Amino acid sequence: MKVSDLVEKFDLKVFSGENGLQNEIKGGYVSDLLSDVMGNAAEGEVWITLQTHQNVMAIASLKDLAAVILVKDLQPDEDTLKHSKEEGIPLLGTSMETFDMAGRLYRELEK
Repeated sequence: MKVSDLVEKFDLKVFSGENGLQNEIKGGYVSDLLSDVMGNAAEGEVWITLQTHQNVMAIASLKDLAAVILVKDLQPDEDTLKHSKEEGIPLLGTSMETFDMAGRLYRELEK
């Protein structure tokens, strides 16, 4: 599944990083603790979080993540948008709660 498929399937908002919409998704990771994501997320995963600051994109780039999804209608900081575009990692948004988004992503990836 590509990030663009996920965007369409769940009607996600694309904040930035459109160049990465063809990234392949290999799994998902849910955490709001940057050190946890840095230590445990795997390449190609989609990170679901409520963190909106620029360090999110630094970690996403370091781990070569497929995309980042912000939950609860949270809006990214300007620096976060800039880094998303520079790194080509899609920064997406949803009104869903973390639990709901994670469950839907899990079900979709298990198909």
